[in-house]
Amino acid sequence: MYIGNESAVEDVLAFKKSCEIFNGKVEIPGIDEPIIITDALLEEVAGKYLAAVKEARKIYIHIEAAKGEGNFVTEVSMDEVEEPQTPVDMFFIMKMIADAKIPAQTVAPKFTGRFNKGVDYIGDVEQFTKEFEQDVLVIDYAVKKFGLPEDLKLSIHSGSDKFTIYPIMAEIIKKYDKGLHVKTAGTTWLEEVIGLAISGDEGLAVAKEIYTSALARKDELCGPYADVIDIDDSALPTPEEVAGWTGEKFGDSLRHIPGHPDYNLNFRQLIHVGYKVAAEMGDKYTGLLEKYADVVGGCVEENIYDRHLKRLFDL
Repeated sequence: MYIGNESAVEDVLAFKKSCEIFNGKVEIPGIDEPIIITDALLEEVAGKYLAAVKEARKIYIHIEAAKGEGNFVTEVSMDEVEEPQTPVDMFFIMKMIADAKIPAQTVAPKFTGRFNKGVDYIGDVEQFTKEFEQDVLVIDYAVKKFGLPEDLKLSIHSGSDKFTIYPIMAEIIKKYDKGLHVKTAGTTWLEEVIGLAISGDEGLAVAKEIYTSALARKDELCGPYADVIDIDDSALPTPEEVAGWTGEKFGDSLRHIPGHPDYNLNFRQLIHVGYKVAAEMGDKYTGLLEKYADVVGGCVEENIYDRHLKRLFDL
């Protein structure tokens, strides 16, 4: 929303003046290519990010006034844009954040590739690996040089279920002894639906109702997430098909088990963005979550621990 907004001339001049301390070049340990600082580069990064960071500062002050300093985790995210940020962009963004006195604890850039909701990573794994490692090194440099919080870490938005790149991230954060934040709320919601589907007839009926309603409202539900979902309509089962499914079939179609013959990533993505349907059910939905808490809780734990934490932290 704010990336690319125009900044006041005096703000741009002040930013450029503050970069004179680098004497035209920055060398970040672990990254072969130095950052060569030119006036054109500073104009470019200021034009992209300076106004956005200024707005982030306003938001931080507003939250701090309400909750008090140190009583919340501060994240700066920039993932919902068309183009990924480069490590050079990240360096200057970190400087802007420090200059704005935002005590960021996590920062969420946009990486190369597709981070679609609730499904695996799609993209150039080699390029992602390079970007991720360099971003880790940039953040480490920024903490030491700009005085940002020592626990500052990368955040991966729409990060659940990206099984292809989890071993890569695990290796890099272990190599540099760094933390990682992975945003995973959506995958937990899906496990709730799976838990209900396999809990018995009552839960299965609600799970089927969620899908049928989501399919009927597909355009409405998918609209806000157009950049982070890819659904092949021809691969979505009809309501009539789903009506005849057992709980096991429903769960196997929704659960993210790569290579499973019933797994349907299109079905999974649609239900992922269909949480509004469940919210509108109110007690009808939450009451069943409580009634079948053991089943649902087992699904959530298995997903987060076995399919996520074990892969991310090599457990």
